[in-house]
Amino acid sequence: MSAATQTTLADHEPDLSKLSPAERDAYEAVYERGMSGREYARQTDRSWGTVSNLLMRARSKLDVFQDGGRDG
Repeated sequence: MSAATQTTLADHEPDLSKLSPAERDAYEAVYERGMSGREYARQTDRSWGTVSNLLMRARSKLDVFQDGGRDG
């Protein structure tokens, strides 16, 4: 397979309709816009534990990042 036809996980958009609005907002901020989880927590006036749980549930529902992710 040539480099021009290879795809990566980043080439495929996950179906975010499975997520609650809070999970979707956290997922998009951290995994699509590159914000840290702690930064997102500060900006949304949520605790880091709450944001961590939102991200964990989102990843579980989307079945992505099975080998780890970028939470903080």
